[in-house]
Amino acid sequence: MDLPFDGAISRYFREGAPKEVRQAIENAGKDEIMNPAYPYRSEIKSKAYDSHMEALQIQLARLQADVKATGKRIVAVFEGRDAAGKGGTINAVRMNMNPRVANIVALSKPSDREAAQWYFQRYVDWLPAKGEIALFDRSWYNRGMVEHVFGFCKPEQRASFFRQLPAFEQMLVDDGIMLIKFWLEVGRPEQLKRFLDREADPLKQWKLSQIDIDGLGKWDDYTAAIDETLKISHSKQAPWTVILSDDKKRARIAAIQTLLQAVDYAGKDAKVIGKIDSQICGGPKLRKVS
Repeated sequence: MDLPFDGAISRYFREGAPKEVRQAIENAGKDEIMNPAYPYRSEIKSKAYDSHMEALQIQLARLQADVKATGKRIVAVFEGRDAAGKGGTINAVRMNMNPRVANIVALSKPSDREAAQWYFQRYVDWLPAKGEIALFDRSWYNRGMVEHVFGFCKPEQRASFFRQLPAFEQMLVDDGIMLIKFWLEVGRPEQLKRFLDREADPLKQWKLSQIDIDGLGKWDDYTAAIDETLKISHSKQAPWTVILSDDKKRARIAAIQTLLQAVDYAGKDAKVIGKIDSQICGGPKLRKVS
């Protein structure tokens, strides 16, 4: 079978990955969590996950109905390392929602015209109207992290972004938008394993991009950019919720719980939503133990 990008991920696994990362992947058992800092040693059981997720989906349906009826506006930003599970988490949030109410925003590379605009402009075009939810699969935070790591923006452009960012997000909140920001953090062995799985699966190969390939050896550069960005952009009016996502299913539950707890809506049942697992979900400091 032909592998995408000429098998670059498999080649990196054999020749470029740190020894401890390669060994963790080679020695891992089924459903085993490879990250020693993660608080659980194995993934959540499917039965427990399915039961909780079914109950949460009903709560999301109530949330959607309330948003439409009351005119609330919600922006949920999903950021994270490559292969951290952003897309799957967004799909879990939206699986039973009306796409006319809950819209996924996954923007591609800026066009020449968009690149010549005010940086935030193309994101403003996708902000929700009354009665809508916008789920951003990556967002304006590209400038703080991906663009910086790959040299797609100049240092002065990134500095300008950080100067304007607090006012931009404050304007969203002042205008009545509920802004919820998620950062999904995945350990290095798990990230590479997910890349290898995508490379080998014809139904998942579309998820891979040249950026993924070029970023394989930039873990430390990403870490520095992430640390700086989260430190600068974590604020009272627009805080980050960090979710450790080595177990995708636990991460999805925690993200949905966080979203549901953040919004008042008709029919909200705190008991059904349940207590958020503080071992895998919290503020930016949680990344330090991941």
